[in-house]
Amino acid sequence: MERQLHEAARRNNIGRMKELMERRVNIRARNHVGRVALHWAAGAGHEPAVRLLLEHKAAVDDEDAFGMNALLLSAWFGHLQILQILVNSGAKIHCENKDGLTLLHCAAQKGHMPVLAFIMEDLEDVPLDHADKLGRTAFHRAAEHGQLDALDFLVGSGCDHSVKDKKKQSCLHYAVLGGSEDMARTLIHAGGHTNMADHQGVSPLHLAVKHNFPALVQLLLDAGSDLDAIDNRQQTPLHLAAEHARQDIAEMLLIAGVNLNLRDKQGKTALAVAARSNHVSLVDMIIKADRLYTWEKDHPLRKDPKDPYRKNLTFKQDHLQERQQFHSVLWRLASRDLRPHEWKKLAYCWEFTEAHVHAIEQQWTGSKSYQEHGHRMLLIWLHGVATAGENPGKALFEGLVAIGRRNLAESIRKKANADLGTPSRCTAM
Repeated sequence: MERQLHEAARRNNIGRMKELMERRVNIRARNHVGRVALHWAAGAGHEPAVRLLLEHKAAVDDEDAFGMNALLLSAWFGHLQILQILVNSGAKIHCENKDGLTLLHCAAQKGHMPVLAFIMEDLEDVPLDHADKLGRTAFHRAAEHGQLDALDFLVGSGCDHSVKDKKKQSCLHYAVLGGSEDMARTLIHAGGHTNMADHQGVSPLHLAVKHNFPALVQLLLDAGSDLDAIDNRQQTPLHLAAEHARQDIAEMLLIAGVNLNLRDKQGKTALAVAARSNHVSLVDMIIKADRLYTWEKDHPLRKDPKDPYRKNLTFKQDHLQERQQFHSVLWRLASRDLRPHEWKKLAYCWEFTEAHVHAIEQQWTGSKSYQEHGHRMLLIWLHGVATAGENPGKALFEGLVAIGRRNLAESIRKKANADLGTPSRCTAM
């Protein structure tokens, strides 16, 4: 009979419930997880069934095996009227389940705004920042589960948005983990700290990079997040971008201006991590950025973000039509004209570092690999020349002369100058 009562309460079958009660069914009988009939009625939001059970002396505060009582279940499922009935029937409002979840936790996690408002405005002495067994407040729960309206409500109610859980994770950590740009923006505007680190030293920016959320990365950068924050592995956000091949995110970080000299616990820079992981495009991007940073130190007036060259700054592969002719020149030079190891001579002539050269030559082995290495180096060099507004033809001519290949330099210049259709001819002028 007790099982039938549970089913009738769940379905709001009042007639069947009364019939069973007349047969003196045990209304406090539990199922295998400790649920009583009142739990089923409250969780389903059935007001008539709840009232009938209360009239027959159902225990309003009975808990199931998880510590959930009728009050917590009504908050969890968003049944405001049931919540009010139970409160008026003497239910203990300062209750929590075995995970430490309170009424406020339940309503915030599920985003039930009318229930949240009732709890905060009509119930007395509800602790706004009470933490559950994991150290998470209702604010954490709302952030973790993407409940933006609940988050706004709790901010307006004056909750502590800087509190951390037992893993030292803030609400912003959880918003980023959920990939919610709106949640993160709300927290930042409310004064959330973007540089808080959790028990592993991980900042919200680390998480946004690792989980590949470019929009969140940009939001955190705009909010002043520390670009060079290190976690317990001594990895910066750029290390993570290099490790996980996050090319778009890596470019955001490089444009923002990171410290490329920082090393992780294995002694590797972000460049070395990218090279080890065989992320060729990222290797080239980091070298381009490193060379740009060096050039900017020598030309401090050009570091202004408003400078025209920065407006369209990119470290990705160059596909501009006006440079395609020169790209052909560089490919021919690398694949046909340069001898093995001459690309390295050119690289050092143009102030590539040992680390740059080593990173480039880690990819593609074999007797002809120097051709690909040389071509990549030349394209990286061209990026710097173009960014600085220099004449690439002149710079190439001078570089070849410097490594003792004047005849080759003259030959390339003549071929380029003979092509009257070339927009920007290769000259030594």
